[in-house]
Amino acid sequence: MHITTNSAAETEEVARQFALTLRGDETVAMFGGMGMGKTAFTRGLAAGLGIDPAEVSSPTFAIAHEHRGERARLYHYDMYRVETWEELDSTGFEEELGRCVSVVEWSENIENALPLPRWEVRISTGESSEQRNIDIRYITEEDGQ
Repeated sequence: MHITTNSAAETEEVARQFALTLRGDETVAMFGGMGMGKTAFTRGLAAGLGIDPAEVSSPTFAIAHEHRGERARLYHYDMYRVETWEELDSTGFEEELGRCVSVVEWSENIENALPLPRWEVRISTGESSEQRNIDIRYITEEDGQ
């Protein structure tokens, strides 16, 4: 699915609608550079899961934040600073997989550790500085990943 948004609010709404399709045990791997809207997308996911989006901020220094919602728990990971398997293990990442919605910012840093199946959300700049191209796809073992 490819969607173009023109503001952070539109990006959040796309994610809120997407969250309504989730069961509550999925991994959502986020890809995109600094300032692309990964955290805005996560705020929208949170809203769709019954979590106050104002509670969602990037967990860059904490690495992980847990949020409890009406529909599901959300674990929000930021793997920007994770460089080794030991650092990844220290986040508790694998312990929560399949038990909540796990949103992983900077997934490119741990791509070999991401579970299958998973959702991938790739965000890039559009034609203007506010515009974002969002590609969402479901990746399974059959996809050869």
